[in-house]
Amino acid sequence: MASAAEGAETVVPKDEMHAFVIRCMKSVGAPEHHASALADLLVAADYRGHYSHGLNRLDMYVRDIDTGMTVHNKEPTIVKETAATALVDGNNVLGPVVGRFCIDLAIKKAKEAGIGWVSARGSNHFGIAGWYSMRAMEQGLLGMAFTNTSPLMVPTRARKPTLGTNPISLAAPAGNGDSMVLDMATTAVALGKIELNDRKGLEIPVGWGCDSSGKACTDPKPVVATGGLMPLGGTEECSGYKGYGLAMMVDVFCGILTGSAFGPNVRRWKTNDRPANLGQCFIAIDPNAFAPGFEGRMSQLIDYCRKLEPAEGETEVLVPGDPERKNMERCDKMGGIPYHPNQIKYANDLAEELKIQPMKTL
Repeated sequence: MASAAEGAETVVPKDEMHAFVIRCMKSVGAPEHHASALADLLVAADYRGHYSHGLNRLDMYVRDIDTGMTVHNKEPTIVKETAATALVDGNNVLGPVVGRFCIDLAIKKAKEAGIGWVSARGSNHFGIAGWYSMRAMEQGLLGMAFTNTSPLMVPTRARKPTLGTNPISLAAPAGNGDSMVLDMATTAVALGKIELNDRKGLEIPVGWGCDSSGKACTDPKPVVATGGLMPLGGTEECSGYKGYGLAMMVDVFCGILTGSAFGPNVRRWKTNDRPANLGQCFIAIDPNAFAPGFEGRMSQLIDYCRKLEPAEGETEVLVPGDPERKNMERCDKMGGIPYHPNQIKYANDLAEELKIQPMKTL
């Protein structure tokens, strides 16, 4: 995650960014409530500092609706359910629409049964996993979200991509409005970081990616062209098999359990030869169904970690969610979300193409 858009010079109010996303999506036929769900997600991503999954991804959603690869005239439906579980068919609508429907259903079940586990098939790219987990956390619950993705990860001892980045997220409430929010991929880094080094002519660290033979390399070009991402941990010697195992776990929850595409069967990144049919999993847990005092103990753990003596050269110890919290504070001080000039140009070009009003900036 980038803590902020490096070199950002232009600030866009959050409300304006939200409205711009809606204008873009409605221009290609998306209904307003679908466009609004997507806007909520994209604004949250950039506000939290996940710039790769906010405005940067808008044109992907626009193209998917414009080409009909993702449909705009359906809604997610419940296929089967019990008091605590549900299987949802996303019916190939926007991923954030499916995800919001599922986590809200999981929240409802958790409040009634102590836990809600909702899995979806027929979904699409749903943005940052943490957005769904936090939706549960905001109601005093533990929230979890998982999704399988395009095959980009090369498992240890293999030659070609077979699993996705398959992110996992957990949001846990603590006292006084504090929290822990984990939102991470099961690959060492995102593909975008390797692409950026390639554009800059820089090497990548050992453990980020591998070539077509499955060997770790420091040249980003073969990784992008014919190789793939390495699992969290990197090489086998550095416990990359653990990231590989976590990615398979996500696919069990998301692909195998739901009957959606899984592993190498998932549509490849940036291709549109068939619907994505992604599988996703959303869990909400009421901590009151277990030992009392969860938030207090959560605060104790968070406080203990933050008060640890920093390593040499560091100034503080953070817990998951702290970097995002710092980015949100920075945005609030600036009156909006800061974007690099190239991102603003991209948004203006998209507005011109769609013949809509461009984003207003401060």
